[in-house]
Amino acid sequence: MLSYLDVHSTDPAFNLALEQYIFDALPRDGIFFLLWQNDRAVIVGRHQDALAEINENYTRSHGIRVVRRLSGGGAVYHDLGNLNYSFIADASDAGKLDFSRFLRPVLRTLADLGIEAELNGRNDITIGGKKISGNSQYIRKGRLLQHGTILFDSDLDAVDQALCVDGDKLKTKGIRSVRSRVSNVRDHLLRDMSLEEFRHMLLEKVLDEMPGQLLELSQSDLAAVNAIRAERYDSWAWTFGESFGTPDKAEPERVEGCGLVEVRIFLEGGRISGASFQGDFFSLADPQELAGRLVGLRPEREEYAQALAGVDASRYIAGLSTDKLLEILCS
Repeated sequence: MLSYLDVHSTDPAFNLALEQYIFDALPRDGIFFLLWQNDRAVIVGRHQDALAEINENYTRSHGIRVVRRLSGGGAVYHDLGNLNYSFIADASDAGKLDFSRFLRPVLRTLADLGIEAELNGRNDITIGGKKISGNSQYIRKGRLLQHGTILFDSDLDAVDQALCVDGDKLKTKGIRSVRSRVSNVRDHLLRDMSLEEFRHMLLEKVLDEMPGQLLELSQSDLAAVNAIRAERYDSWAWTFGESFGTPDKAEPERVEGCGLVEVRIFLEGGRISGASFQGDFFSLADPQELAGRLVGLRPEREEYAQALAGVDASRYIAGLSTDKLLEILCS
């Protein structure tokens, strides 16, 4: 049975805390569906360097908040012309990233409006080659959170100005800017409609496929959400704390089918004292567990190979083979 929440908060920190609370605390015997909007914000992926992903002067001067989410993938811009949705359920296959299951209601809603949209790559929905929806997943202990954006009537100039997208990513797609590769759903409608009408239509489509009922949160539920919000999503340390520190070695590389992977190595006395993986990749297990295997090693291929023997790197960085990881470490 599906339980849905029609979220009225536009606070990005609260809304991300709400997702986490449902993921962590509510019963696992059903599927939860949320529709929500954020006021102007940049939401960065779990493994990204937040400061490298934003135009800090622009976000500060325009009052755009920056918040880190639980899931991997790239940074996205939200405003009140953007509709967000979340599905939380037990993972049918916790060893595989599959976005299609929960994207079907979105594609069918667009089709009912006469819009030819398609799933592009693993996690984007496009119209005429332009992105209108990006999606991300967080999988832990057999539990799945999949959430996505729908650019319905967003300020696309702000999308371009607020984000600092890796130039190599744009080059590989043959485009010059973020603005030139995204589009709003509203621009493709055969008849105009409001975002609220579209929101209602999407909810109906989801309920047609997965019958359910409205979930009302108690005051104790809301208090728990606000505690998570204060402790994590309103925290400077959570959003920006991993952005600082100059590594002795940083090897960024864009890997086909994986995304940008940057290995940061910190050395002390000729051995690795700390390591981290950053980028817009997805993960099935915490990449810091993989990074921990490097601590104490000399930065040499033989030691890397020994430490990674029998390790499936793709669990920590989806799409990355252990051999490719060794190649990046030794480049």
